[in-house]
Amino acid sequence: MKRREFISAASSFVLPLTINGLGFKTFGRNSPFFSAVSQALAAEQDKVLVIIYLNGGNDGLNTVIPLQYYSQYYNLRSNIAIPEAQILRLSGNSEFGFHPVMTGMQELYNQGKLSIVNSVSYPNPNQSHYRSSDIWMTAVDAEKYSETGWAGRYLDKRFPGYPTAFPTADMSDPLAIQIGYINTTTLLGPSQPMNISIQNPGSFYQLMGNLNPVTDTTLPCCDAGSLIKFYREQQVMSVGYSAEIKAAGEKGTNLATYPAGVASNDLSEQLKVVARLIHGGLKTKIYYVELRGFDTHANQVSTLTTEGEHALLLKQLSDAVAAFQKDLALQGTENRVIGMTFSDFGRRANSNASKGTDHGVAAPMFIFGSGIKRQIVGTAPVLTTDLEPIVAPSWNKNQEIKMQIDFRRVYRDLLVDWLGAAETTSNSILYKNFTTTSLFSDKVQSLASGMWPDRSIWSTGRMPGPNDVVVINSGHTVSVGQDITAKSIQVEGNGELNLLGNYKVTTS
Repeated sequence: MKRREFISAASSFVLPLTINGLGFKTFGRNSPFFSAVSQALAAEQDKVLVIIYLNGGNDGLNTVIPLQYYSQYYNLRSNIAIPEAQILRLSGNSEFGFHPVMTGMQELYNQGKLSIVNSVSYPNPNQSHYRSSDIWMTAVDAEKYSETGWAGRYLDKRFPGYPTAFPTADMSDPLAIQIGYINTTTLLGPSQPMNISIQNPGSFYQLMGNLNPVTDTTLPCCDAGSLIKFYREQQVMSVGYSAEIKAAGEKGTNLATYPAGVASNDLSEQLKVVARLIHGGLKTKIYYVELRGFDTHANQVSTLTTEGEHALLLKQLSDAVAAFQKDLALQGTENRVIGMTFSDFGRRANSNASKGTDHGVAAPMFIFGSGIKRQIVGTAPVLTTDLEPIVAPSWNKNQEIKMQIDFRRVYRDLLVDWLGAAETTSNSILYKNFTTTSLFSDKVQSLASGMWPDRSIWSTGRMPGPNDVVVINSGHTVSVGQDITAKSIQVEGNGELNLLGNYKVTTS
């Protein structure tokens, strides 16, 4: 990124603001009332999104394992299947469990701080790394193209005039920060990237004056290595907003213990930097980090199927996210931060002869943070009917996991329900209207007419349960052919709950 010199205006101004007819001047800028309201408004607007890209296409079926269909799972991939007894169980969840190395994320789930969105993809999926990752990053239909990223469009709409009119008194910090060498399409705006880039965690510590330096083992030796090191140092010092980043880094502190070192867990080092900057008061809205290596065509497992390359990657992910979330909790910042994972695509349901998996379709996403209100969206893939084809012919045993949830529905919830964008703004960013998954809501909404057990008619992608607040939207008829239980059921407008017999409806 070219060097930009930003000159911050030191002046400040106060907009006229009235609450119940009383202006702030009535209370004074230093009054407890003014301070409390200002802090409340700032907290509402100071939400942060952390995006983790799992580069290569994660094998979702060995990440979140369907316990109810274990025999079908084993038959599809016996040479890489996780033994049933070693699958990590989740509190209150008998549908699926985690890979045995994911103890950190298991703990987060059990604490109510991790959500699993099952079988996520998009219509007419593409199995090219380049094209499919581009679709995820731009949030367009499979047959369309865009030169801007979904998060870049959001930042462009929220902060019009960037970068010419920035920094401002209200936004003196970077809009977004990516830790990585190549700018992600996700953060591309209409005319330029909406982020600044820190090449790697080591670059951050160089900027901080070699505090907690991370050794970069990728440098060649001798003169070539020295030259590259010098070039990187100059890039670090020329990054726009370097003063703001350094100030936040000096003010912020990591209070949790992270897995040590780039060699053992590069993702944890990236998230460690992010947590420190958040704690240091940087107003950055979006952080983007990456974990590479998920294209596991061969040797996904070792002699033991619980070990191998995929297990190492999942352990890095799980340990890093768990340490990051603990850090935020200790810092007192966790209520402001939500994280998400995404990947190029899932892998096929069946393994190959090389102890690996080939490019597939659907896979789970993880959403983590104390702000989630729903821990499961969609159901564990039904490995008797959620496959394409359902029965593989003898000459081609390849089967894909069908999509349940369009990833742009998750983006919609992050934009509207977390970052506070208007519904119309989300529609513009995502080029169409996408329905909620209720990730940040205690309400399960009907999306269409149909039978009560049909997962496709509900916003959560699953039949409502006893603790759900159910809303049947106007124009929808939900038919009931069984006894049902919910926390409450609300029928809007000309919606209808249609009992097909003498069935019991229980609400609390």
